[in-house]
Parts: sequence; C-alpha cells; structure tokens
Amino acid sequence: MGKVHLRPENPEQDFSEIASLISGQEEFAQSEQDLLEDYCKNEATRLCFRVAEDAAGQFMGFSWAWRHWLHPDRADFYLVVKPDHRLKGAGRCLYDDLLAALEEKGIETLGTSVLEDSPESLEFAKRRGFSEVRHGIHMELDLDTFDDKPYDAVIDRLKAEGFCFTSMEELGNTEEAQRHLYALNDTAQRSTLGQTGDPAWASFEAFQKSVCGAEWYRPAGQIVAIDSATGKWAAMSAISCVGEADYAYNLFTGVDLAYQGRQLGQAVKVLALRYARSILQVHSAQTDHNTKNLPMIAIDRKLGYRKTWGKYFMEKELNL
Repeated sequence: MGKVHLRPENPEQDFSEIASLISGQEEFAQSEQDLLEDYCKNEATRLCFRVAEDAAGQFMGFSWAWRHWLHPDRADFYLVVKPDHRLKGAGRCLYDDLLAALEEKGIETLGTSVLEDSPESLEFAKRRGFSEVRHGIHMELDLDTFDDKPYDAVIDRLKAEGFCFTSMEELGNTEEAQRHLYALNDTAQRSTLGQTGDPAWASFEAFQKSVCGAEWYRPAGQIVAIDSATGKWAAMSAISCVGEADYAYNLFTGVDLAYQGRQLGQAVKVLALRYARSILQVHSAQTDHNTKNLPMIAIDRKLGYRKTWGKYFMEKELNL
C-alpha cells in the first residue's frame, strides 16, 4: 500500500475530478461550474474539505463535510475515492481526518449516502459504525412510449369537481403565488411517508431564493391544482431540466393531506410530464423516492416508471 497524502482542496486544480465523482453519486449531473457555485455559496456551512493524493501526486479522492442548516450538531459529507485508487488506504485516511476535524467542531451526528450497487462502500460505512436510516430509489420513464390518454378522464372528473389546474407561469409567478407554492411544498414534504417531518427550508425567503431563484426553476413546469371553492392549493408537481441534462427531472409531487385519495397526484404529475414532452422536448423523465413512500411509487409504476438504481442514507452518532 503506497503513501497517501492529504491536502486542502484547490478548486481550480481539483473541481473537474470532484464534480465527476459527485455526479456518479447523485441524481443530477454536476458540472465543474455548478460545484464551484455551490462551494462558494455554502462557505458558511463548510466544515472541512480534503483531497487525497498518492506518492506521485495523483488525485485519489476527496472528503467534504458541511453543517446541517437545521441541526447545527449534525454534519453531512461526501467521501469518494476514484475506482482505480480504492483499497490503497485513501478512504481510511480521508475518513479518519474528517472524523477528527468534525469531533473538534462539536459535531454529534454524521450523515452520508451510499449507492445500492456499491457493496464495498456499504461495508466501509458499516465497519465505521454507520447504520441505514432511509433507502432511496431512482426511477425513469420513457416519454416516447408514455401513454397519457387514459388520464384524461381523471383530469376531466377533477375539473368537474371544482379543481383548477394551472402553473406558476399562468399565475404570473407572483410573490403571493410563490408563498402558496412554498406552503404546499412544505406541508406535503413533511407529511411524505419516510420523511423525518423536518422542514426543507428555514423560511419562505429561503425557499424563494433557493427554489424560485434557482437557474433550474421553470414557472411553467410548476403545475398546481387549486380548489376553486376554497382557493386552497391542493396538489403540485414540479418538473424541469437541470443544467445540460437531456432528460426532465420531476423534483417533487405532493398533495395536501386534506385532498389525498382523489387522484390529484396522478393528475398533476401527468400534466407535468406532458409539459416535459411537448415543451421541454425531452425523451425521458427521472425522479427519486424513499422506499417508504409507497403511494407515490405506486403512481409512478402505474405511469410506467422503472427503477434504475438505489441509495442508502446512513447515519452515525459520535457521542455513543
């Protein structure tokens, strides 16, 4: 086993390699520029970032940990070693260094994720005391063969029952509409089976900045269903293309608890997929679920989605 050297990150030198490794772990492809923007934007929460090199100065892998925005005693992290440099000690060195740095900063809980088809990574995490807290799956739909006609009857029935289907674009993408979208996203996300119940954003202002102000945000792809009798926002489905991706990504589909069981989730998702096919002109759509969210997985399987890969979300308590 050769010598492993750890050093601080150098964005100009390292981020092309690191972006490629992160893209292999996540649902979104990460460009070097995306990584740099994320790195600069989240400087305040960044706890440690290290790069591993071999004796010849070749990049082997990296670790990057950041403080959780809601739970300051928790850190989430990436630790990825290039396949051709595994089993050479880089992963162990990066982890030991990361653990020491985080313990000094008062971190009590560590969180990370491991791809389902990487048994060696899962074993690496388990040997270091991590346990599974959630299992996520990635799914994909072929839009060229997707038959949406059977859902016309569902949408027509819901319209007759008083539901208005529209989009943030049609609503003018106003602040008032964004506040309604935030409230629905927040309550539906918290009540999703398998979620912790924690809010996804600290405030409306945080949602407005990170979602409505994001480059990927497309008001026309934010489909909502509104109860015309009460004005209450009942369901939504958000879809977009991220970066240079040649597919659409369905970020979230949610239904308010009071309106569940009426096929509103199916309706808004079908309308979002129609938008992706006709306006975004992509040939496939992708999404992610935790495996406990059986109702939404059932909807997607009915629509024709197929699982492509999965991921284990793992945690470790440092004060045990």
